[in-house]
Amino acid sequence: MFIEKPVADSVAGAERVARAAKKAGKKLQVGYILRHHPSWQRFIGLARELGAPLVMRMNLNQQSHGYMWTVHRNLMKSLSPIVDCGVHYIDVMCQMARSRPVQVSAIGARLTEEIPAGNYNYGQLQIRFENGSVGWYEAGWGPMISETAFFVKDVIGPKGSVSIVAKESGGTGKSSSIEAHTKTESLRVHHADLDEHDQFLKADEWINLEDEPDHQELCNRQQRSFLKSIQEDLDLTDHIQDAVDSLRIAFACDESVRTGQVVLLAGYK
Repeated sequence: MFIEKPVADSVAGAERVARAAKKAGKKLQVGYILRHHPSWQRFIGLARELGAPLVMRMNLNQQSHGYMWTVHRNLMKSLSPIVDCGVHYIDVMCQMARSRPVQVSAIGARLTEEIPAGNYNYGQLQIRFENGSVGWYEAGWGPMISETAFFVKDVIGPKGSVSIVAKESGGTGKSSSIEAHTKTESLRVHHADLDEHDQFLKADEWINLEDEPDHQELCNRQQRSFLKSIQEDLDLTDHIQDAVDSLRIAFACDESVRTGQVVLLAGYK
């Protein structure tokens, strides 16, 4: 069974889906599209080479209007932006940090009365990992959202930093474009090594990315991956657990928004 993210509208629901797939002996794959993007795979790999701890900075704000504002308003009847979109980037940060997340904190704001009372269309979350790594993610939906710095994908470690630089897709008027959300275009790699005069030993590297599948092609690659898992009987246990865990973290962030409290992740597997 192929299922879109998030797996369910609650952690308990996600766990029931995972148990049902296991009991039935069926393959279950979750639509984590960035896991199939070659540029994001390289981004994650380069981030892992920066040492630990990592500082991970990410956002995806969408100045939505017309059809997309209708889509977002409908989504916010049950989920907030930091849950619906946040699971992707929480998953990425967990892959980069390779450490157990231990606590989260988050803030949110309801900037329109067009969404249900008690929900919010802007949110920002922070995650702290056991190895000292930290990460934040920001997401906002709506016609009032700013397009200034709406696309930030940046990781810093002891050895330097790596950033996605989307010169075209990150431009004005692109925040509501589904195609722009997965474009990377180039990676900028910065090396922190200094000489005896505290000058940088290496210039920044620019990696121009050639394999840039559009949104439909990424969906196709997901489906081919799912088909392969069936034909070759691949074990998707870790994939399913990662999807449940990223949702667990996202809902902990949602809890933090609503309570104003830091949430500990003592039960994280």
